[in-house]
Amino acid sequence: MPTSVYSYNMSRNSDNTRIYRVKTRGSALSTQLKGRDYKGKRNVTSFVSDDTELQLQHGESVIHPQILKQARRSGQLNLSNRGMVEVPNIVWNINKITPEEGQQLSLVMDETDGQRWWDQVVLNKLILASNKLSTISSEISNLVDLTVLDVHDNQLTSLPDTLGDLLALTKLSLGHNHLQTLPKNIFYLKELHSLFLQYNQIEVLEEDIGQLTLLEHLDLSYNRLRSIPYTLGYLTHLWKLNLSNNKLKFLPPEVGNMCALRCLDITHNALTKLPDEIGSLSKLEQLFVRHNQLVCLPFLKSCTSLKELQAGNNRITEVPQELLETIKSVKILDLRDNKISTLPEEITILQELERLDLSNNSLSSGKVLNNIPEELVKKAAEEEVTSINLSKNALTDISPCLDILASKVSELNLAFNKFSSLPQLVGNFSKLLYLDLRNNQLGDLPLELSKLSTLRELYLCNNRFEKIPTVVFTFDKLEILFASDNRITSINVLGLTKLPILTVLDLRNNNITNVPPELGNLRQLRSLVLEGNPFRNPRPAILAKGTPALLNYLRDRIPC
Repeated sequence: MPTSVYSYNMSRNSDNTRIYRVKTRGSALSTQLKGRDYKGKRNVTSFVSDDTELQLQHGESVIHPQILKQARRSGQLNLSNRGMVEVPNIVWNINKITPEEGQQLSLVMDETDGQRWWDQVVLNKLILASNKLSTISSEISNLVDLTVLDVHDNQLTSLPDTLGDLLALTKLSLGHNHLQTLPKNIFYLKELHSLFLQYNQIEVLEEDIGQLTLLEHLDLSYNRLRSIPYTLGYLTHLWKLNLSNNKLKFLPPEVGNMCALRCLDITHNALTKLPDEIGSLSKLEQLFVRHNQLVCLPFLKSCTSLKELQAGNNRITEVPQELLETIKSVKILDLRDNKISTLPEEITILQELERLDLSNNSLSSGKVLNNIPEELVKKAAEEEVTSINLSKNALTDISPCLDILASKVSELNLAFNKFSSLPQLVGNFSKLLYLDLRNNQLGDLPLELSKLSTLRELYLCNNRFEKIPTVVFTFDKLEILFASDNRITSINVLGLTKLPILTVLDLRNNNITNVPPELGNLRQLRSLVLEGNPFRNPRPAILAKGTPALLNYLRDRIPC
């Protein structure tokens, strides 16, 4: 039976040396780890000889020698999700042999235990994601051969200038931290192909970003940017740019120079106009401009590859014929929640169109449906429609003829109708990824919906649910669940644990009187919203700190 650590205790000698006595399974041995404590600075100089890494108190960690051996053989070291508050020094000097290790190294040419120093591979991939790191040592400059560095989902507020010494880096992941600025030396990394900076607090993007001319993927979403430098136009290899969820009021016309751009996401900003130069992006396939303040769209004269245009939740008043003539290749056109009053007959020139969303506009010629015409359903079946939007009508039931679409449809929107019960027929839509049932009169969902095994997004807001429907817990692919503004009184944690990839849970404005501490064990949650409920704890100050802090708070209150 292999040896593994299951508990330890610490004592001190007269010279203030700490002695860790470790109990192990599979062996009667006890091992001592010695380290000196001086003014709060701690150092452990020897390792436990078992099969696992030993995690010590106060964020200290000892990396098992076997992990180091594997890293030296493969050139890759993964220390993600280990609760570390500081990276052990051995990581920055991983290819340097300590005296203790030197005594064990084989100098015999025919040794096969993998300990021969000449077989080492330099470290080229380092993953430190999902820890509690607040700083990165300047000694990271020792790892000059790194091509991939991933430190996302930590607590970093700054980066060392020596990061600019890693000239071989091609991928740098810094998302989900607390960065407000970037060190100028980061712009020396001329080999970078991917740079991820999402979910930080960056307010200014330096003009030097234009020096990273080999960039292909840049993510700056969920920051505090108010402007973008004109030098962004120098990134002629960039094919994906995400600037969503910032505070941008304009884009520089130089964005039209990014000739390789295929996907541009600028949703959730404060843009009132898009530069005409966007129309020069001949390789653009996806343009997302939802949730801005746009009153019109530019003519996309050269965007002959455009497949998806999402411009909902703006202030657009018309769809000119000239615009339609430039987007003939579009398959998805989303213009919902605008102020469009008329639709030109030329909309029919969009022969490739698979989904058109004009809901919640000012179209005077529209009619409110209380039933679904069979002719319309047959036409949709002929065109192999994959998205159905029947929102904002007066539907109380669904015609059985809709069943002929069930095998193709991936999105079904029944929001803002008058359903008091959902027809079992919806359970036949076995390929659904998205189901919107907001603003109806629903109090439960039929168990027949358990056949929706691929469902990823479910919207139940503004109904009459007193609990999360039982059938929801059968949707093991569910990622997003919105159930706000109902009458829900309790949180079924046991049921929620059956949703292993649920990342967004919105239960605001319900009647929840108690938040179970066990809810904190749903570590995969990125967004947990509980405001507007009558419970006393957690208090609003805790809720305001965000999801990670809330989950930690709840976990700390789980009874031992």
